[in-house]
This record gives sequence, C-alpha cells and structure tokens, in this order.
Amino acid sequence: MIDVLIIGGGIAGIETACSLQDLGYETIIVEKEKTIGGHLNDWDTLFPTHRSASEVLAHYTDETRKRALTIYLNTYVISVKKQDDGTFEVHTSRDVVFRSKAVVVASGYKLFNAERKEEYGYKIYDNVLTSADLEVKLKDLKGEFKTPTDKVPERIAFIHCVGSRDEKSGNHYCSKLCCVTAVKQAIHLKQLCPKAEIFCCYMDLRMYGPGFEEMYREAQEKYHIQFIRGRLSEVGENSNGTLQLKVEDTLAARPCKIQVDMLVLMVGMESAKSTELFAQSCGLKCAPNRFIQPLDHHIGSNLTNVEGLFTAGTSIGPMSVFDTVNHAKATAFAIRDYFINTAR
Repeated sequence: MIDVLIIGGGIAGIETACSLQDLGYETIIVEKEKTIGGHLNDWDTLFPTHRSASEVLAHYTDETRKRALTIYLNTYVISVKKQDDGTFEVHTSRDVVFRSKAVVVASGYKLFNAERKEEYGYKIYDNVLTSADLEVKLKDLKGEFKTPTDKVPERIAFIHCVGSRDEKSGNHYCSKLCCVTAVKQAIHLKQLCPKAEIFCCYMDLRMYGPGFEEMYREAQEKYHIQFIRGRLSEVGENSNGTLQLKVEDTLAARPCKIQVDMLVLMVGMESAKSTELFAQSCGLKCAPNRFIQPLDHHIGSNLTNVEGLFTAGTSIGPMSVFDTVNHAKATAFAIRDYFINTAR
C-alpha cells in the first residue's frame, strides 16, 4: 500500500509528487508516454519571458532524480476503484494493480484536432500549421526559418480561437492561452524574419496573466504586428502555394481578403480522453466542458466529489505552466490535510 498514486507525469504530476515526497509521503507516478514532462517536451519557449522549455523540463527531471521518485512509463490507467475501506485500487495496462490511500488525477489535456475545422485547410494545404506544429518547428530550427514549402515567408497570419469558444466544435469555453501563445510566436517569427508582415486575427484578446499585456504591447509597438478583430471564414490555396484568407473584419464591419505564405492555427485545449474514461470508472464528475469538475472552484479546486481523489493542473481546465505549478503545489498540501484529518 502506497500513500499516493499520481496519474500523469507532466509538470503537474511531477510537482505534486515532489511536494508530497518533501512532506514525507510515499508517492508513485504512472505515465502513459515513454518519458516524463508531458507537452513541455514539445514546446520551444514559454511566455512571457521566452524562457526555454527545455530548461524547465531539465529542472523537473533533476528533481525527480534527487528524490528517486518511482515512475512507471508506457503505462495507461484503465480504472480507479474506491474500496470499502476508503483506499483505491488502480488497474493499469500492464495488468499491474496498485493500492493507494489517495489518488491524484494529473492527466493533463489534449490539443484540439484542427482537421475538424476543414474550412481552415489543415492537412489539406501544406502551408497551414497549428501552433503546436510551429512550436516544434521553432524548437528544431537550424538556420533560416522557412515555410513547409521551403520559402522564406513574407506574410504570415495567426488565427486565434481554433476549437475554442466555438459552438460548431462543441467547445464553448476559452482555452486562455491561445492569445498569448500567438503573440509569443508572432514576436519570435518577426525576430527570425524581420521583413515579414505578420497578422493576428482574433475574436477578443485575453491577456490575463502577469507580463501578458506587456507582450501584446511590445508586439504592436516594437515588432509592428498587425491585430485584426475578425473571424476567418475560409482558406484557399493559390497556384503558387500561397494562401488566400477570407476574413470578416468585425471592427470595420466589412469582409477582407489577406494573402499569406503561411497560416498558423491557434489550437485550444480539450480534456484528455483517458481522463473521461477513468472518471467514469470511479464516479468522478466532469464539467460540461468535459474536464474534471472541482468540488469547489474557490476553496476546493484540488478536491473532487470522490473523497481521497484529487486533481492537479490542466485536468480541471486550461492553465499556463505558472498556474499549473501553483495548482500542483496546492494539491500536495490538500492531500496532507486529508491524511491528517482522516489519520491515514
């Protein structure tokens, strides 16, 4: 019997595990991928400071080694069953069954599949990328930046809210981080391609975090990135491989056409399918947005309707790295209080 089993080896799971170990609790992590770090493995830099994601990943890798954390990789959680004595039985894809006094769901999120927005041309036109594709391209960049068709771009467009705040896709919520990610990536591309014109087409700009508004102002004032309040209706490809965008400028109340060499779709966050599956196995409530429903958004965001089962990070909704780390730390202390109150 272990004290705490954590589902997910991203930064939320690792931070929770490290904090719990420091509090004196035996902890293991079960991670479905072949390595820890989650989406951090795919990012180039982090906002608002443009810090290298690999630096943060290296920090957490070192922390797990210092504490000799037990981590099971390539292992899926199939079900979580609460026992009559209040403990949990966790069944995995390796036919290994764990017993623990508490469980943390830190299973993270998945990115919206932009192919569902067929009118935007993703996987149809070569020069249409997602924000995640661009991040990998920037991370692996060696030499001059070029489009997927090997051209130095002269005009680039970013489309916000792809798969978020979208009734057609079934995601009515805001993914919180698409706007600031677009600003960060636009600045980076302007630094790499100083002669390029860069456009950001947005619904509403939501710069909620520390340093986010300053990045937005810098993007306009220093890098001359153009922000258009408008909706993209359709993308077409010209014979030379450039893209024709039909955009409704909602401020000017008129349609406009923009020709670009590359289009970047800012895809939002969705609940991981695995989260929904094992939530059903243990009676865990999910919100209408399909993320896990916290017991209380204000004073119990780490708690769930199942006593002894906790959440950490983006399993309850979109969060930045900064917010994820803080939420995970809070989860560790919530578990400590639970153990004290139940004398487990």
